[in-house]
Amino acid sequence: MRYFLNIPASAFLVVFLLYLVLPTPPFPAPLPNSPQSTERGDSTDLVHKRAYFTDFKRDEVLAYYQNELSRISFLGFGIPVPTYRLNYPPEEGKQIIHGQIRTSYLEEIVHPFRESFYVNGFIPPTEKDTIIIDGRQFYEKVNVRYVNSYLFVRVGLAITSFILLMLLLRNFWQLFKK
Repeated sequence: MRYFLNIPASAFLVVFLLYLVLPTPPFPAPLPNSPQSTERGDSTDLVHKRAYFTDFKRDEVLAYYQNELSRISFLGFGIPVPTYRLNYPPEEGKQIIHGQIRTSYLEEIVHPFRESFYVNGFIPPTEKDTIIIDGRQFYEKVNVRYVNSYLFVRVGLAITSFILLMLLLRNFWQLFKK
């Protein structure tokens, strides 16, 4: 019985490690018809942080980025990868994006054990906060931040997690075997 369980566990580990060593996807393309912000704090040296002015609504923005991040290109193939959305309270935008940001919503699109992509949206609550850039009014301002992980760290965490899971399963097996 023990060897019967080792085959699926080994297959799972191989597939999981292949998922982890896939190349990091590039920064997602800008939102269509959404000019990039050049405001101080939005146009920094960080290549993994950008801001856009857009007429897209929250659901459209998040669906766009989730679609952009749902496949990783490898050897000419678009390999589907799992993505999950996590919702944060708007107050956390100051710690995650930057200290002077105004936030209406903050969500994270995650590749488990890999990258995170934060989407911070600001929808003006009052008329005095209206976003007008180059004579055009926009519905919202979207700040995005892409956080990569190191290959060796994620593989190390995965192997450690797998070993701990196998030890846990072995202990449960021995507990119920009695």
